[in-house]
Amino acid sequence: MTEQPVSIDLSPENIPETLPILPLHDIVLFPKMVLPLVVMEDQSIRLIDQAMAKDRLIGLFSSKSHDADTKDSSSYSPENLYSVGTSAVILKMAKADENKAQLMVQGISRIRVKEFLSGKPYLQAKSFPLAEKRGDSKESKALTANLLDLYNRIVKLSPGLPSDIGNMAKSIEDPGILADMITSTINSETKEKQKILEIQDINARLKEVTRLVNYQLEILELGSKIQTQVKGDMDKKQREYFLRQQMKAIKEELGETDETSVEVEEYRTKIEEKNLPEEARKEAERELNRLSRMHPSSSEYTVASTYLDWITSMPWNESTEDNLDISKARKVLDEDHFGLEKAKNRIIEYLAVRKLKPDSKGPILCFAGPPGTGKTSLGHSIARALGRKFIRIALGGIRDEAEVRGHRRTYIGALPGRIIQGIRRSEANNPVFMLDEIDKVGNDFRGDPSSALLEVLDPEQNFSFADHYLDVPFDLSKVMFITTANILDTIPPALRDRMEVLRLHGYTQDEKINIANRYLIPRQRKEHGLTAKQISFTKGAVKKIISDYTREAGLRNLEREIAAICRGVASRIAENKIKASSIKVDDIHSFLGPPRFSSETRDRKTTPGVAMGLAWTEAGGEILFIEATAMKGRKGLTLTGQLGDVMKESATTALSFIRSNAESLGIPEDFFEDHDLHIHVPAGAIPKDGPSAGVTMLTALVSLLRGKSIPKRLAMTGEITLRGRVLPVGGVKEKILAAHRAGITTLILPQWNKKDLEDIPQKKILKSIKFHFVEQMRDVLKIALKI
Repeated sequence: MTEQPVSIDLSPENIPETLPILPLHDIVLFPKMVLPLVVMEDQSIRLIDQAMAKDRLIGLFSSKSHDADTKDSSSYSPENLYSVGTSAVILKMAKADENKAQLMVQGISRIRVKEFLSGKPYLQAKSFPLAEKRGDSKESKALTANLLDLYNRIVKLSPGLPSDIGNMAKSIEDPGILADMITSTINSETKEKQKILEIQDINARLKEVTRLVNYQLEILELGSKIQTQVKGDMDKKQREYFLRQQMKAIKEELGETDETSVEVEEYRTKIEEKNLPEEARKEAERELNRLSRMHPSSSEYTVASTYLDWITSMPWNESTEDNLDISKARKVLDEDHFGLEKAKNRIIEYLAVRKLKPDSKGPILCFAGPPGTGKTSLGHSIARALGRKFIRIALGGIRDEAEVRGHRRTYIGALPGRIIQGIRRSEANNPVFMLDEIDKVGNDFRGDPSSALLEVLDPEQNFSFADHYLDVPFDLSKVMFITTANILDTIPPALRDRMEVLRLHGYTQDEKINIANRYLIPRQRKEHGLTAKQISFTKGAVKKIISDYTREAGLRNLEREIAAICRGVASRIAENKIKASSIKVDDIHSFLGPPRFSSETRDRKTTPGVAMGLAWTEAGGEILFIEATAMKGRKGLTLTGQLGDVMKESATTALSFIRSNAESLGIPEDFFEDHDLHIHVPAGAIPKDGPSAGVTMLTALVSLLRGKSIPKRLAMTGEITLRGRVLPVGGVKEKILAAHRAGITTLILPQWNKKDLEDIPQKKILKSIKFHFVEQMRDVLKIALKI
């Protein structure tokens, strides 16, 4: 360490004109201020050594470059230095090694460079001192007092500044030195400090320093405010933490446990025991980690715990064992339902395949048929036969896709869709799942549920069904889905294509009698608290209820009428009027009132121009009478009975065929010139349409024009062409059942519909009706009118 007393006069006028120049990086030295420096460059080391050997005086000029670590010699070039610097004296110097020197320097005065000199290995320059300009002393005092006040506030807010530096500043009488001292101690940019160094006017300098101090004070006050807020928040959290730790310690001492930690551990145990699939396990653990960090009173805590309840209660691997005893399954199906052989056989086939191939996928069956034919109850029976759980959801009127796929957890009160809810209720991943009334699914702005069902009912996709709420795939491939519908036309084609349709047609009268005796009557006895001894029905009574009080393809109205009779008997027994009752044909009127329906085929008289056709409705088959009459006019054709466009076209086609073949049919050709024709289909309040009445209309017209009556118990159906061909129609089974109910003995059908007789359940019907299969209208007229 070299420390010798400075022997020269350090007043500005005694400073030599030529000084070695030491560049400074990111720092400015002010007059009278002391500054420690570390010098490492070779040029600077030589400069220091020569200065120490002479008078220790050097010039310090700040570099315009801000990179203190640069080794580029351009940083020491004259062009890269400010023109105003400070003359300084080296108070102390110490060398750690040859390439590093530590200095303590003190500023003397401001100097400005005249010119830089060459010839030395370091920078030298000719300079001259800058004299300070003193202004109004009052203004100077005011600026000084204001600056001191601001500076004291900075000292209080700056932990890096000594607390007594404020008092030291007050002791400085020279306002120029005070401005320099304050500028050197505040945190400001080098270019701002250099600007202060270059100001010679003391009042101007005080104003500029005041501006810098104000700016610095604003930053410190804002920082202090932020720190106070943060500290307050941290103190609050720390206080809460300590209180919770104390509560925890108290509970442990009392032998109590934290409810939150207990709940988290319970969920963790459930997740481990449940053996969840990999993706579901990761999601459950992620949600559990979130739950463990939440406070129980937070709303997110409830959302997370509800999700974990759902994901840990789903039957990911739980299945019921299928009953693969074929004979036992068939027995169960026969016990529950009479008839429906096609549907029963399909279930037996599925069981047989499961027996041979245990990992086979469940079928997607669709039971389509009129109301009351046993579609829903058949689903119960199938579940019982298979030994599986049964879940049913009604799709009628559903318009929101979220009903199927669930809501995302971002929504308040979100829950899984009905599919996942049903699986959870069943507590097994292979239940019999019935989607009832799939033909009545709607859609609106909330989405299309039928589109969401595409994934559910597709065996190639439903092994990874993604509910929006669970957000993890669930395997539905083991579920046996059964859907029901009254009509198939309203089901979207893409959805209908994924289902195996089994049609449940209406019941015959004999089937209804058997079902009533086996199922309906015993069930209504039980529901009304009656025994078999207290009420019984004769076969004739049941038959009369079916024929005179109901007209349906199913059984619902029949059961209602039986229930009405049971209520009547129960009230009489309760009033002690009777002890038991055997319901006979003559007793029906007293319970049910007068007959609601009568056989039109029995009451109608055979008249030329009247023919009997067959129609298909959603409720099954119906008898359809067509009446024709002629009157004076001019070749007009009137159609009444609320007929659709297709049916009107059939009437026009029939008339055109008759007029073009009038001679061969034995009809005068001039008849149409002065006559109008009128065709009417009774039950005018009911809309009617379809091509299958074409044969009946043509026969009715020919019967009218030839004056020949059609046999009383003969009915027909079929579409016609202008060439007299008879084309096939649909709904043949329902129409045959309707004909049988109406007592028809002769039935004319298109030749191409002969194959449909295989669907008729009872051979008794085929024996009671004589069938004629025709290809030409000539054949129909020969059978019906003998022409």
